[in-house]
Amino acid sequence: MPNAPSPIPKTQLLLHLVPIVGFFPSLWTLYRGQGNREQLAISRLSITLALTWLLSYLLLATGAATSDFFPLRLFILNSFLTSGYFLVSIWLILRLMQGKSSRLPGFSNLAERVLGKYLS
Repeated sequence: MPNAPSPIPKTQLLLHLVPIVGFFPSLWTLYRGQGNREQLAISRLSITLALTWLLSYLLLATGAATSDFFPLRLFILNSFLTSGYFLVSIWLILRLMQGKSSRLPGFSNLAERVLGKYLS
């Protein structure tokens, strides 16, 4: 009797959505190319969110460090961006625990287009 593929435990999917830390298991999953459709989609979304946050964070921090006029405003904007990244990640974790869709309009499509080409 052939063994049916076992479903991915929710805890493993939740690990992919943990802010910053979830980037690494997501990258490993996409690099191996193994996993079901949901796991690959969540991995792409996690990587897209993390890279978008990191790029924005670095650009705002660089702007704040080199600006003479409004560095405080850029630092405040940077803190809002970081808080937003964490809140969106927690919101996605809660949606996944409730069994709802873990797609984000815009980001999920971007993740499919960009990372779907290179890492799957």
